[in-house]
Amino acid sequence: MSTLVIVESPTKARTIRNYLPSGFRVEASMGHVRDLPQSASEIPTAIKAEKWAQLGVNVDADFEPVYVVPKDKKKVVTQLKDALKEADELILATDEDREGESISWHLYQLLKPKVPTKRMVFHEITQDAIKKALKNCRNIDEQLVRAQETRRILDRLVGYTLSPLLWKKIAWGLSAGRVQSVAVRLLVTKERQRRAFHEGTYWDLKAYLEQQKSPFTAQLVNLGGKKIANGSDFDPTTGQIAAGRNVVLLSEVDAVALKERLTDKTWNVSEVEERPVTRKPAPPFTTSTLQQESNRKLRLSARDTMRIAQNLYEQGYITYMRTDSVHLSEQAIAAARSCVEQRYGKEYLSPQPRQYTTKSKGAQEAHEAIRPAGSTFRTPQETGLGGRELAVYDLIWKRTVACQMADSRQTQITVQLQVEDAGFRASGKRIDFPGYLRAYVEGSDDPEAALEDQEVILPSLKVGDRPNCQEIEAIGHETQPPARYSEATLVKTLESEGIGRPSTYASIIGTIIDKGYAQLVNNALIPTFTAFAVTDLLEKHFPDVVDPSFTSKMEQTLDDIATGEAKWLPYLKEFYLGDKGLETLVKEREPQIDEKNARTVELENLPAKVRIGKYGPYIEVENGEGVVTASIPKDLTPADLDPKQVEVLLRQKTSGPDQLGRHPDTGEPIYVKIGAYGPYVQLGDKTEENPKPKQASLPKGVTPETVTLDIAVGLLALPRTLGVHPETGGRIQASLGRFGPYIVHDQGKEGKDYRSLKAADNVLTVSLERALELLAEPKKGRSSTTSKSKAALRELGNHPEDETPVNIYDGPYGPYIKNGKTNVSIPEGESVESMTLEKALQLLAGKATSAKSTRKSTKSTTSKSKTTSKSTSKTTSKTASKTASKKSSAED
Repeated sequence: MSTLVIVESPTKARTIRNYLPSGFRVEASMGHVRDLPQSASEIPTAIKAEKWAQLGVNVDADFEPVYVVPKDKKKVVTQLKDALKEADELILATDEDREGESISWHLYQLLKPKVPTKRMVFHEITQDAIKKALKNCRNIDEQLVRAQETRRILDRLVGYTLSPLLWKKIAWGLSAGRVQSVAVRLLVTKERQRRAFHEGTYWDLKAYLEQQKSPFTAQLVNLGGKKIANGSDFDPTTGQIAAGRNVVLLSEVDAVALKERLTDKTWNVSEVEERPVTRKPAPPFTTSTLQQESNRKLRLSARDTMRIAQNLYEQGYITYMRTDSVHLSEQAIAAARSCVEQRYGKEYLSPQPRQYTTKSKGAQEAHEAIRPAGSTFRTPQETGLGGRELAVYDLIWKRTVACQMADSRQTQITVQLQVEDAGFRASGKRIDFPGYLRAYVEGSDDPEAALEDQEVILPSLKVGDRPNCQEIEAIGHETQPPARYSEATLVKTLESEGIGRPSTYASIIGTIIDKGYAQLVNNALIPTFTAFAVTDLLEKHFPDVVDPSFTSKMEQTLDDIATGEAKWLPYLKEFYLGDKGLETLVKEREPQIDEKNARTVELENLPAKVRIGKYGPYIEVENGEGVVTASIPKDLTPADLDPKQVEVLLRQKTSGPDQLGRHPDTGEPIYVKIGAYGPYVQLGDKTEENPKPKQASLPKGVTPETVTLDIAVGLLALPRTLGVHPETGGRIQASLGRFGPYIVHDQGKEGKDYRSLKAADNVLTVSLERALELLAEPKKGRSSTTSKSKAALRELGNHPEDETPVNIYDGPYGPYIKNGKTNVSIPEGESVESMTLEKALQLLAGKATSAKSTRKSTKSTTSKSKTTSKSTSKTTSKTASKTASKKSSAED
């Protein structure tokens, strides 16, 4: 008897194969095999004339979805059907969440098996888990499938109804989404708060004291019985002390005068308080908390975290990674406690096993938290993992082990000191027993170092002591604007507000960045002017769509449908077709939305209008001679665009750029200009004879205000030839590139060897000797061992000609497809998620053909083919990009 087992990916198939009896064949579906039509070409001919055809959902017939097999999945489906012909039994072993249940249901509908069919679920891929799952197979959960289908339909209705409106009114290619639009509004709201923010200034004193030769510090907290003002006492919208605050605000003059008055005066300890504090370990990871902590500690995006976690799960290292549950099985608790005892000793074990309960009513995904797989936990060193996979596994291992450790016992010490009428406070912390902090400290990579940082030791002090004051320092402070969202804080906010599901956050944040609604800069999500325009339109005309509480209630209703507490059809009808339904509102509001107003972003206290144009945002001002416009540089954020910036951009447009001086050799003028990608210097004027004058971007740390003529001359002279390599004779140059200053060693046929310059190096003065030092250092992240252990972002399948894997990897210039020795970048308009095996094979074939023709062709042939391909590609790319744009713009 033979059994066919179907899972989603080749990696999962390879791992599970090891634990199944002989006679079991495992095949991969490569994810979803059916979905709603993604483009016009996928819409079946029979329904193309229907008004709802673009939606892919028949809203007139009880919201019946139209499912199609994507072109790139037809071969997979054929292979699965062929495999099923040889099987006596079918087991659908896709993931145990709603998405996995949906994939199994679609497989069953497509394959139409005539043999017994079972549904097998497991939350980890280990021998014991698979054995147990085989004995406890069940039927497909139709209620779970319906809940997932309702979500999918709802997301399609929102995305495909609102996105076309945004294309017409603001810009082509934009998208709206049930959760995405709320997330964008959160970013925009934060940026509005930053624009409205007014800085406040306050001063205080810091005293450096000594008691029996032990130094400590104390902070001024009150004066004449009144509290000293700090940042929390200010109104962020005025920069002044908030109404009703009875505090003393010190200016610099006040602080310096008080410092002089208190110098050489007697200090007394007036109060000493010691307060015991117990800290308990955090629960094991859920999807949301793993994304947050991975972003904080490892600086990984939510999308990267989930890709890595997926790989770890499919290889059998961790349990299922899409879960809202903090529950641990008895087996997991025993494994964690064993690790604690072996590694830290019995005294570090919690007295009783800790069991955590999930607070979220909607928790549904898996039945256990994310933890190391198996009945015994492999230490990170025992896994043989490397790079980011090791870092994520290490995080999961530590968090799981720490949750079964003893509480941390600490003592908070507060000492009040008096000098004249001024009160100072010294605070200390003593760690009496570190407990779980030995293994895991949130936000820290090194628990032992973090313990040292957490402890603040004060000398032994008692009431009546008179410590010696060594020095008093007056310190000025400025209040800070509200911090922008990082991926971690956005995920935390979405979850706490009940918006969406944690398993979708990674793709939502990815879409927000990919669609140009936000830029990720230094781990902060900064909304763009386009995000402002879209949010303004939705807030004015479709407020419910971007209302967090409305979206949260929607999420709750979807959970109620999953449990059978609510009916899906009445809900969809009311949401879409009701008197205040989405379709009704769009028909009613669309004629009322003026395109010019929709493309205008109104910003307070700005003497210019910001508009969204075909090539990006620009400012527009009317002067006596007409309308003047100027592009807004990509690195200028909405919160930072102020009247001064507007003046600089407009002056460059009306009066011409600032001239630094003339080039010492050629006599040509050198200008400082601001372009779409930031400030740069330009040599000479743009003329018919000189259509492309030489330009050079200003490096980090150099601004239009600080750049000098000498610096500009040096930048325009790049690349600088430093000399030749003593061993190869190859030329070594220094220059500026997309990722900053670098040196390059031209090795001829061996290619070019690049090294980034360090922070202390100057691209204009770096010497040959220093360049040789840098070239002698091993290239970080590019060794053979690193590349071998590098985890694929996605496994697309095997090449049909030689069965070698076709995978997507993360490279220094973005994601790329690799097959054997052939690499090809993912083209613009495509993403890691949208790439399919068929598309990848076409790109790889194109790369191979291109490489062969380049080697064989002569100069004249090359020239001719360039002209032909250019004209062909213009037509093709225009059509293709329009179709692709339409498809991706309405993604839900």
